[in-house]
Order: sequence, then C-alpha cells, then structure tokens
Amino acid sequence: MRLQGIALALIVGGSLSACVQTRQYADVEFAPPEGDYRLLVMRPDVNVTSLTTGGMAEPRADWTETARANIIAALKEQQAGRGGKALILERRNALPGVPEDTVADLERLHSAVGNSIALHKYMGANLPTKRGKGLDYTLGEDAVALGRKTNFDYALFLHAEDNVASTGRVALQVLGVAGCFIGFCAPSGGSNQFAYASLVDLKTGEVVWFNVLQTGSQLPGVSFGDIRTPAGAAQMVERLVGRMKPGRFVRARDRS
Repeated sequence: MRLQGIALALIVGGSLSACVQTRQYADVEFAPPEGDYRLLVMRPDVNVTSLTTGGMAEPRADWTETARANIIAALKEQQAGRGGKALILERRNALPGVPEDTVADLERLHSAVGNSIALHKYMGANLPTKRGKGLDYTLGEDAVALGRKTNFDYALFLHAEDNVASTGRVALQVLGVAGCFIGFCAPSGGSNQFAYASLVDLKTGEVVWFNVLQTGSQLPGVSFGDIRTPAGAAQMVERLVGRMKPGRFVRARDRS
C-alpha cells in the first residue's frame, strides 16, 4: 500500500504541476539605470480572458481594463522607489507634444519585436545569427526620434496576458484530480499568465533588457496573482521588473 501511495503522489505531483518561471536577457554591456535617468513607461498592453469549461479563451474587456489600471498603479508605486524620473502613460494621448498615432505606431512595432524575442529566446525557435549575443533587437529610428523629442533616456514596455479559469473549468479540474485517486488521472489546463517587459534605450533604439514571466497551474482554484486585483498586479510587476540583472560583460567586470 505504501508503494502505491508513493506512486500516486508522483502522478499527482508530476501531472498536476504548478509553476512560476522568469528568465532575463540583456545586452552584454547593459547596466540597470541608476541616478538621474528619465524613464518613459508605455501604456501596458493587457489582455484578460475567461477560460470556459471547454477550454476556449473568451476576451473580457471589463477585466482587461481593471487589470490595466491595477498594473499602472503598481508601476507608479514600483518606479517611485527607483530614484529616476518616470512618466507612466495611462493613455496614448498623454505624452506632451507627441501625437497619439506616433505612440500607437511605436507600441505596434514593439509588439512585433517583443513577440519575436519571446519566440526566439524563450520558446526554442533559436536564431543562429543571434546566438551568444545576448539581446540583438532594435526598435530603430522610431524609438530614437521619440527620445530626441521627449528627452527620455529609456522606454519601458509591458505586455501581460492572464487566462482565468471559469467556475466550470475549475469544476472540470476537480473531476480530473478526483480521477487520479481511482487510477485515471486526466487534469485539465487551469489559470495561467504570460507576460514580458522590455527596456529600450531611446538614444540608440536598442532593446537592452528583456524579461519573460510564465505561470500556470493544473491544480483547481490555484493561481499565481490575479491581476484583476491590486495585489496580483503588484506581484506581476515585481516579478517582471523588480530586479534587473546586468549584462554578461558587466557581471564579469563586477566580479573581477
């Protein structure tokens, strides 16, 4: 009986996994901003969906706007303790002297670049030409032009997706867990998050730092910070941008 109990624990522990993962990449010569730097925090790109019983993701505009407001509030509090001068954009038309369309165009450009970084750096689709270079991505002249016009040193972008299991989905998970105890373990996917943040040097247009956050659970009712709540949003922001690691050359220099 004891052997059966250990085997069951391994099945439950392996199949019904719950995890939080982050991984940072940086330009090899990147040093986290310090002192009297000027940081522009772009309007967060947020999407919150409800996972139906059948596993479909249904967009929820009300949840998304609540989550975005919570993330903005968390970014304001987090950046207030950093020492730099930060402007957090709540709307695309909130940047003095810069047309809304210009901000929207830069957001779309970053979305394409950020998704490419996430794909090629984190999801196994490695590009041989970028191997060993740390980060080698840029937003180009559009980012440089924004820096010249606004006198900001850096722009921080944040993308967040939160899939929240519905009541029916949680009930299905419970049935899956119950099945483990009678020899048929069929858990269903539960709540999960995917988010990334990137720092762009507005003097060069280069993406100098990037971090991805992934959370997921197959355990019914278990989540890792609901960004529809202020506490969950603050947790996500801290995991993403709470501690920026310097690049490889800077770390080596600091050790020597």
